[in-house]
Amino acid sequence: METVSNPTVQFFGITFDLTILAMSLLTVLIAFGITFWASRHMTIKPKGKQTFIEFLYEFVRNTIRPNLGEYTNNYSLLMFTFFFFLLVANNLGLMLKLQSEEYNFWTSPTSNFMVDFTLSLIVAIVVHVEGIRKRGLATYLKHYVSPYPVMLPMNILDQFTSLISLALRLYGNIYAGEIVMSLIISLAHSSIVGASVGFVLNLAWTAFSIFIGCIQAYVFTILSSKYIGEKVVEEEE
Repeated sequence: METVSNPTVQFFGITFDLTILAMSLLTVLIAFGITFWASRHMTIKPKGKQTFIEFLYEFVRNTIRPNLGEYTNNYSLLMFTFFFFLLVANNLGLMLKLQSEEYNFWTSPTSNFMVDFTLSLIVAIVVHVEGIRKRGLATYLKHYVSPYPVMLPMNILDQFTSLISLALRLYGNIYAGEIVMSLIISLAHSSIVGASVGFVLNLAWTAFSIFIGCIQAYVFTILSSKYIGEKVVEEEE
């Protein structure tokens, strides 16, 4: 299989991946466009496009409610934004394959680890900021030396591992899916028989990848709400 890379550009010594930037922007535009279109001229009794967007929103609310309890309304829009962005981003790379002999111009933004890490970092910032805001700095920091001060390194390590695992889980599934799809497409180009087999395999793998993409959006959302809930709901009965 030929080796291709994404086009990049240097700006003040920082390398920017143009494909990932373009696909991330496209994801935002698609997610915003669908939400804007579906939320125009809303009525008390939903129908058509309004039913679709309200179903997704209620699905997210019901998903995060066990973790956030009475604070569900505070974070429902944030969690919906994560979920819908990932729902589009995870499946965007399945639509087509666009590349030259040297460069790849189409991929899922979430097949890039730094995109996933950035999303996880946003979650981590929200988690700690909200924890401090709800409990106060002293009470929040005291949590890290509980139940004993000797647990401080382990509690700090737990925060880092949660951040990294959230990113790696998303990255591994989406990146692996696109690699397998590239192999199937290469098989389809190998011969007439390969084209027939590749076509069938590609249909099956695309359907499976859509399922995985949706599951990963769900997993990221429910874990994010769990981490936030641990800081804002903890010890409140």
